[in-house]
Amino acid sequence: MVRIALIGCTGSIGVQTADVVRRYPDRFCFSSLACGHAGEAFSSLLHEFAPRRALCAHGTFTPPAGTRAVGQAQELFEDCDVALIAAGGFAGLNYTLLAAAAGVRIALANKESLVCGGELVARALKKGGSELVPVDSEHSAIFQCLSFRRDAPFERLVLTASGGPFLHYTEEELRHVKAADALKHPTWNMGAKITVDSATLLNKGYEVIEANRLYGAPFDKIEAVVHPESIVHSLVYFADGAALAQLGYPDMRVPIQLALAYPERLPCEAPLDLPSLGKLTFLPFPKQKFPCFSLAVEAGRAGGTLPTVLNAAAEEAVRAFLADRITFPAIAQTIEGALSAFPREEADTFEHLAETDARARACAHTLIYGISAS
Repeated sequence: MVRIALIGCTGSIGVQTADVVRRYPDRFCFSSLACGHAGEAFSSLLHEFAPRRALCAHGTFTPPAGTRAVGQAQELFEDCDVALIAAGGFAGLNYTLLAAAAGVRIALANKESLVCGGELVARALKKGGSELVPVDSEHSAIFQCLSFRRDAPFERLVLTASGGPFLHYTEEELRHVKAADALKHPTWNMGAKITVDSATLLNKGYEVIEANRLYGAPFDKIEAVVHPESIVHSLVYFADGAALAQLGYPDMRVPIQLALAYPERLPCEAPLDLPSLGKLTFLPFPKQKFPCFSLAVEAGRAGGTLPTVLNAAAEEAVRAFLADRITFPAIAQTIEGALSAFPREEADTFEHLAETDARARACAHTLIYGISAS
């Protein structure tokens, strides 16, 4: 029985993880459940799965009999085999570091852990003897193509992107899209923040940074292509010109299941039916039309604290866009303005990154106010 500490249990990844556990109750159970905000969804999961420990970052809750409400996040990783980190945003980094310190295997679904704190995470994994298995569909695909080896040799990595709902929009049309339009992702069902990041293609920039952190890939050996069907989840090229790809329907339960059962593979509900697909399409990546991608890659190249500035500004800008306070192009404007306002510093401690995160959010607020007031 694999005991799972699920961080971010009420979000999209958390809900799909619960589906996997329901399907394999003889293989998986929850030792801990944690969420950001108390509510009916959290209460329902606690009563259904009866974990030994539970934590809510904001708000109060009444745990069922047999479940203990813990006060410290590190307590969540006691007596667990896998920590699935699905908390959204910068907040997920601290949980990843705590899980690494506890020496448990980490199934990582929080992009920001590697984007903002890649160096800290690498050190914590080495010190705690913890293993990291990626959950993102793109990096799960690369991990599989590399035979479950993060140190395997390769020539280049190719990340696929659906292109989001605005792939064929003109720059003028992008000025007038609303949050409701951005949340209509053509192939994936995800949370609001990552769905908007998919629309701006910022998430693909994050994944380029993750590829650098996970596999030691130089940035000039990481590419992105548009693949509207979202069937090929990524590819790996090797020195002899051969390319391996991982294919599957756009369903996050598959990479979640693999990360939990790793290195074993469990049956899935819907094996890929190639004839029904008809064709697979690949298109050039539209960097010019979606500047968030290049802003992310350049911040990743610079390293240090700048990826934290990038992420903090992006989180605040997306929040403002979802509230109809700024336009779609203003998301990139806010990120670019924040990056221009901060010098690069070494990302030496979590506390340093947290302080940078707070300052970058304050800067983004000022920029957003100026944009919305103009």
